[in-house]
Amino acid sequence: MSPGETLSRVEPFLARFGITRVARHTGLDDIGIPVWCAYAPNSRSIVIAQGKGLTDLDAKISTVMEALERAVAGEPSVKRVHDSSSGLQTMGYAVDRLSCLTAVHKLDLGPDEETEWVAGVNILSGDEIHIPFEAVLLDRTRDARYWMSSDGLASGNSVEEAIFHGVLERIERDAHVLWQVGRQADLYTGCVDPRGFEDSALTGLIDKIERSGLALRLFDITSDIGIPCFTAMLGPGEAVPSARELHGEKDIRLVEVTGGSGAHPVPVRAAIRAVTEAVQSRLTYISGARDDISPATFLRSLPPLMRRAFDAVAAPPAADLCRGGAAAYRHQDLAQLLQHVLDALRDKGIASVIAVRLSEDTLPFSVVKVIIPELENPEGERARRFGARALAKGMGF
Repeated sequence: MSPGETLSRVEPFLARFGITRVARHTGLDDIGIPVWCAYAPNSRSIVIAQGKGLTDLDAKISTVMEALERAVAGEPSVKRVHDSSSGLQTMGYAVDRLSCLTAVHKLDLGPDEETEWVAGVNILSGDEIHIPFEAVLLDRTRDARYWMSSDGLASGNSVEEAIFHGVLERIERDAHVLWQVGRQADLYTGCVDPRGFEDSALTGLIDKIERSGLALRLFDITSDIGIPCFTAMLGPGEAVPSARELHGEKDIRLVEVTGGSGAHPVPVRAAIRAVTEAVQSRLTYISGARDDISPATFLRSLPPLMRRAFDAVAAPPAADLCRGGAAAYRHQDLAQLLQHVLDALRDKGIASVIAVRLSEDTLPFSVVKVIIPELENPEGERARRFGARALAKGMGF
């Protein structure tokens, strides 16, 4: 559906889910790339949801859908079963206790401990699997055994669309962690020139950023899974070497450099997502409205390693990012794109992609939580910071 059609379907439900206001934040910055916010004052996670896009309508529906998915995840409409994992297995159910998501200072769920479980589907095999309810919940008003996060939480016009977005986010977060744990000397070697994609939408974004006096660096962080993934870093012009040589070193605050990442089978779409998210993150700090950011964050200086990102020299994107691979997927429909992404995971030996539908069947939109236990998770209050893939990368395997 078009963004306008989606908005007309979901707008009547905003009040029901506690969303009281949708606001345009674009004008708080001088870049001009659309960023909107949605406010849910009694949210069980954060009050402010954000969205970005190439147009105001894109950004508005983006923030509305994010606010809705968070509201649904705070009180998901799912059937729960109270039992232990051993009890469920005795009855013939497959279970995953998801120890990779145990919260910091909490003990892993034991096989004979009872808790609430929800049924999901491993979409790689089609098999049902039960996972702890708290692993899909986003309610920070309760003391939970599991790390609560919006990672892998996604919405869409259909269940399939929501799953597609959720899977891509998990691939993106995994790629970003693997990028960070690599050798420092290699961190910024994948810098690519966004103009090299020769895409009018992406070029328009870069023009706006450069006219505002900011500097942008785009890095190809695609992992071994092979789904194109980029991360963008956006900062003041004073961060680039030429400006430093002319005007000398200037102390830059951490909040003046923002980042964003994106993954998509079509490389230029992944790049656009990364760039627009970096702009959105910048407006997060400018507005000062997000309730999950400590005041101390605004006082920290930019670490030297992050400043080095702007020393990177951009190279043209690899030919298969501009042609070939991009063309192969640009005109595929959603089902084909999702299948391509799932095949890429399966080819790397990933065994489990668990999707749990959190929203009611009667709603004109769908919200799902996607959990891929074998992929890395972003930084968060978990008992285990890294999984096997990051540990192997960090040790040079």
